[in-house]
Amino acid sequence: MITPLTSLANPRVKAAVKLRQRSHRDDAGLMLVEGYREIRRALDHAYRPAQLFYCEELWLKHEHEPALVERCRALGAHLFPCSRAVFEKLAYRERPDGLLAVGPQIAKRLGDLALPPNPLLLICEAIEKPGNLGTILRSADAAGAAAVIVCDPCTDIHNPNVVRASTGTLFTLPVAQTTAPELLPWLRERRIPILAATPHAEKLHFQQDLTGPVALCLGSEQYGLTEAFMDGADLRVRIPMLGVADSLNVSAAATILLSEALRQRIQTGALTPPPPEPWHGHTHDQ
Repeated sequence: MITPLTSLANPRVKAAVKLRQRSHRDDAGLMLVEGYREIRRALDHAYRPAQLFYCEELWLKHEHEPALVERCRALGAHLFPCSRAVFEKLAYRERPDGLLAVGPQIAKRLGDLALPPNPLLLICEAIEKPGNLGTILRSADAAGAAAVIVCDPCTDIHNPNVVRASTGTLFTLPVAQTTAPELLPWLRERRIPILAATPHAEKLHFQQDLTGPVALCLGSEQYGLTEAFMDGADLRVRIPMLGVADSLNVSAAATILLSEALRQRIQTGALTPPPPEPWHGHTHDQ
């Protein structure tokens, strides 16, 4: 029987709370993964947490959580049951579900990426908001992107809000961090055309062939792509907009571009869409 953590001053609790700050995450080489769905997806893709904090009182269903705790234990994670007060101190969600893992950071380098023959890449330059980056990862996962490359990042991909907004898809596809001077020649060497999304382009996004190798590039919410990407782009496209807004949220733009690439690849037979999931009147995930 493991004695639950009940003190907010416990050193392990304090160390985990500090991982909300980027400086502490980077110094320790660790990250937080909170939530049943997020931890399950991480485990399903070979992630090995070092610690698992849990509070049974906060579990949503009590059906799947014990198996998840056992999976973490079997992978060598140290288990720490917690009182409700302690877990609510650890949690960064408004409605915690009683599961929070601590484990190694996962960012890759360009040299770590193994690309398929016809890669669909998504390049995110200087994305500022963690929620947007997480949503972009979720869309990239849905579109079957080969990788997401975060260039000159303003936000840390290991930010807990990136993990949350991605619903755990941060762990389901390769994510690399790099700089523009390193990335642009890397793409050229692999003959992957660079497509810049900009409202100033003549061609619309659905008028461009996206069935071959391509790197879809989006810039920051405020300034768009930098000159390095605009000057280095092989292709430029814009998303048509008929209203008064002069730009889209970057995560919405990414979803539109990725969906069009997926549509074209399915239409040409390069990809086969999966069958629909059965409808049970509720979500499958917690």
